[in-house]
Amino acid sequence: MKSTKPTILLLVFLLCSQVFSAQEKDYYQTDFSVQDFQERRAKIFDTIGTNGIALIQGARSVEGFDVFRQTNTFYYLSGLEVGHAYILFNGKRKTTTIYLPHRNTGREKSQGKILSAEDAELIKKLTGVNQVKAIEYLSSDLVGTGLIKDGVPKLYTPFAPAETGTDSRDELLHGQARAVSDPWDGQETREAHFKRLINQRFPQFEVRDLSPTLDDMRLIKSPKEIELIRKATQIAGLALIEAMKSTKDGVYEYQLDAAAKYIYYQHGAQGDGYAAIIGGGTNAFFGHYFQKKDVLKNGDLVLMDYAPDYKYYTSDVTRIWPVNGKFDKAQSELYEFIIAYRDALFKYIKPGVTSNYVLDKAAADMRSYIVGKDFVKPHYLKAVEKGIKFRGHFQHPVGMGVHDVGRVRGAVKLKEGMVFTIDPMIWIPEERLYIRIEDVAVVTKNGVENMSAFVPTTIKEIEKTIKQKGITEFRPALKLPLNN
Repeated sequence: MKSTKPTILLLVFLLCSQVFSAQEKDYYQTDFSVQDFQERRAKIFDTIGTNGIALIQGARSVEGFDVFRQTNTFYYLSGLEVGHAYILFNGKRKTTTIYLPHRNTGREKSQGKILSAEDAELIKKLTGVNQVKAIEYLSSDLVGTGLIKDGVPKLYTPFAPAETGTDSRDELLHGQARAVSDPWDGQETREAHFKRLINQRFPQFEVRDLSPTLDDMRLIKSPKEIELIRKATQIAGLALIEAMKSTKDGVYEYQLDAAAKYIYYQHGAQGDGYAAIIGGGTNAFFGHYFQKKDVLKNGDLVLMDYAPDYKYYTSDVTRIWPVNGKFDKAQSELYEFIIAYRDALFKYIKPGVTSNYVLDKAAADMRSYIVGKDFVKPHYLKAVEKGIKFRGHFQHPVGMGVHDVGRVRGAVKLKEGMVFTIDPMIWIPEERLYIRIEDVAVVTKNGVENMSAFVPTTIKEIEKTIKQKGITEFRPALKLPLNN
């Protein structure tokens, strides 16, 4: 009988080769080029000058079985997704250095390749930085910047809380405030701890806030960023359409969430850009209703505000529709007012004007719109009149965060590449009724584009969409426990 030993050895060799190959496969983004990151980093050098450095801390490694996500700032400047990473900008020498932990072979055996200090040449090629070093060299390199002997050098680092996924700065700041008010918590933020360590270990440096510079950079989106936001918006819109199709009396709010998530993951999203806001009936009256536990009822409206985390960018699209598939007369009157307001706002957006200008012009149009209009109930007219005076219809920037950094409201002049939401809304407190829709606007060279215009908006479009079958009907939830 012929020996099988050589065959077995060959199979073992091939299997080991495949495992090794899988471990050596590195995952790095392909949406931005080395030049894109170098151009962003060049703006940091413009801020810090020749007598300063900038030091940026990435996200810490995740615990348990969570999936790691880099901070928006670190990703924006490098595209690198590794925990406990730092990037140092030396203004005197005009060099950038990334510091990383050493290779952890144990983690790689279970998770696959993780870029580390041992991959210095590869990381330099991928990111375009000048040097890559192990994390233990950071302290000595701060001393060796060549600046400490030259008066009082400046060290720039972001003071604002780092965003890592479904959070936005405004919400992070509110969360920090709540933690500080808790006498049994009250711990300092990661940014405050980092700043304190710098002050303790290197008192020679004058520590300054880099956040304003980063905010200004991120406010104006590049064509590549706009394309990612466009894709995130399209995924969000498709998810809303699927939710509309899946809506009927007796469906739970969380089942619309499930329908949307199916669309997200099917199109390559990393998950939520923010927690879904899905409120049926009076639940919608709460602007950020996240519970999603109630049953949708005949005669009610359901509001859904949701977008994915797609390659570190998100969107912000909202629609509201009748659970039974038909707007009644009262709902139609209020909803048509909201659509008209949305269209009026978009009409005046262009480079060089301010949100104040847009709001003033749109409000004038809406005052003309309601002349001679009759509403089913007197308090509806009152709500509409208040809505015309409300200044929050022109909302917030959108990008790496749903409430992205930077300002677009007030006296800020709009510029090509700004992306923000238009969010007309009215409240009817007598019925705990809240009506709004939300679209994503990008300022173009000569005007504006509504990225979410394809999402059903008119009464006719929405009612037609709801008539179609959605995924929750094709794949309905089963009653638990299952019968064996």
